[in-house]
Amino acid sequence: MRPLYVRPTARGAVRSAAVPVLLLAAAALAGGPARAAAGPDFQYLGQDDRVHGLTAPKGCVKAEGGGARAVTNHTRGTATLYREPGCTGRVVEVLRPGAVTQVRPYFASVRFSVTG
Repeated sequence: MRPLYVRPTARGAVRSAAVPVLLLAAAALAGGPARAAAGPDFQYLGQDDRVHGLTAPKGCVKAEGGGARAVTNHTRGTATLYREPGCTGRVVEVLRPGAVTQVRPYFASVRFSVTG
């Protein structure tokens, strides 16, 4: 039997498709309000193919690595994703607390609502 050979170009596609799915699955398993403080409150996969996380984010925050693909919002407020830096430009998506979703094509900044 011959070993399975995956072309280098296919490896990148498989890897880039698997990361958002794994991120979404991990977020779903983390649960909602009952989850322990086990990780970041807001997490996304960047255009740099790295997972980025923010703990207790407030106000407008730059999406380091350029936000793309999978996003999770475990903050207590909404997270509004903007196309441009400084929370300007077109709104890409508004995520309610507990939301886990795919985002296309990208976002450059996020504004977090103030919660009491």
